[in-house]
Amino acid sequence: MKKIFKLRIILVFVALGFQFACNDYLELIPPGGLVREEFWKTKEDVTAVLMGAYQTAATMDGALFTYGEARGDMVKVDVNLVGSDENKLMESNIYPNNWLCNWNKFYQVINYCNEVIKNAPEVQKIDNTFTDFQLKGLMAEAIWLRSLNYFYLVRLFKDVPLIINPSESDAVDFYPPVTKGEDVLQQILKDLNEYRPFATDGYKTIDEVKGRATKAAFDALLADISLWNFDYQKTIEYCDRIISNVNYVLMPGTRWFEMFYPGNSLESIFEFQFNDKYNQKNGMYGKTNRYGYQFDPSARAAELFARKYTVELTRGEDVSIAKISEDDYLIWKYVGRSPDGKTERSGTDQSSCNWIVYRLAEIYLFKAEALSQLSRFNEAAAILNTIRERANVASITLGNTVNIFEDAIMEERALELAFEGKRWFDLLRMGRRNNFARKDKLVEIIIKNVPSTQKRILSAKLTNPLGWYLPIYKGEIERNKNLVQNPYYTF
Repeated sequence: MKKIFKLRIILVFVALGFQFACNDYLELIPPGGLVREEFWKTKEDVTAVLMGAYQTAATMDGALFTYGEARGDMVKVDVNLVGSDENKLMESNIYPNNWLCNWNKFYQVINYCNEVIKNAPEVQKIDNTFTDFQLKGLMAEAIWLRSLNYFYLVRLFKDVPLIINPSESDAVDFYPPVTKGEDVLQQILKDLNEYRPFATDGYKTIDEVKGRATKAAFDALLADISLWNFDYQKTIEYCDRIISNVNYVLMPGTRWFEMFYPGNSLESIFEFQFNDKYNQKNGMYGKTNRYGYQFDPSARAAELFARKYTVELTRGEDVSIAKISEDDYLIWKYVGRSPDGKTERSGTDQSSCNWIVYRLAEIYLFKAEALSQLSRFNEAAAILNTIRERANVASITLGNTVNIFEDAIMEERALELAFEGKRWFDLLRMGRRNNFARKDKLVEIIIKNVPSTQKRILSAKLTNPLGWYLPIYKGEIERNKNLVQNPYYTF
């Protein structure tokens, strides 16, 4: 599929040429001319646009890492990011001109998906080789990818424009207002449940099985959204579908690092595919490479993984992180070739590490969290200890309270999913739960990661939950009269 991505993305940009030439998607400048009219003729055209959506989404891997990690407690910036927009995000010193507040790329992917969803049925009327099975399958993939992007947007911005039609004519609303985040989530839950039956697991290559939306990818996203919505019964239901699927197994502890090199492991559910041979480069090598001087493990991450602090072997020093010198570590998952902390990727392998969106261990931890919130503590403990046993660390016995289990599961997620773009969203979910009952816990965790001179300021900023979300980008507010800025950022 990596080679297919390369060939078909060329077709997409030829066909949709000027569609994304504007600086910001929500400017919604429609394309025009004969090229578009000649394009939507065959099922291959539909597939080409879908591949363009995947490929565009994949280019966000570096941003997804930053969104999911920078405001958490597991990373710190190195010299090349001091004073940068990433650094300001980390310190909650965020203004609407910060490039990370620009949702442009998310909406580019969404518009590709909208193109597929609208035009694929029309193509079938022309192409008599385009079967119902193929049509529904491609539309299901577009629904899944669109939903994933909306889920990111809601977690980042809270309320966002909900656009389900492509920007291909003057009839499109050029100035869409925001939709409440909970309404966006209800829409994508409806879409995912409607189209899940049409998702296929029958791809020909491992790159496609792991890099295109399968039924398990649908279930993983449904479980994630349901947990965010605190719908614990549904979370368990979706998790059980995956756990019972014999095609997905936890990697043995001795092969844990294989999830990152070479990737597409038995544990993987969905990951964005990269292959430098086809000029499909990831962003993570540059962000975590020793000489990139961008992101490093924080002191908290060192406490979790460094040998002088912990007995973590499967996931610890030389695996999740590598030691450069005393108290100097780098993130190893995206630059290492083997779990020795020394052998780095070389050549085209450097930029070919996939970005894992979902893997089975996270599904287990989703289920454990949902079970514990329902006070089904024995079941939650059994799952938690399954993950710990795989990591060759001792089982734990916990007191039967919701908060004790929540803290233990959050800790296990930090260990298992470190630097995979999950930490900030985990903390946000914890802070939102039960009408912000544990808001102070979120603040406590975050301020541990900043210098003492900044603790009081950052604590005050994080007290208001609206400050947990990003402002709408300055250019969007100026361009779209119907957008209303997050009130936290109305200076």
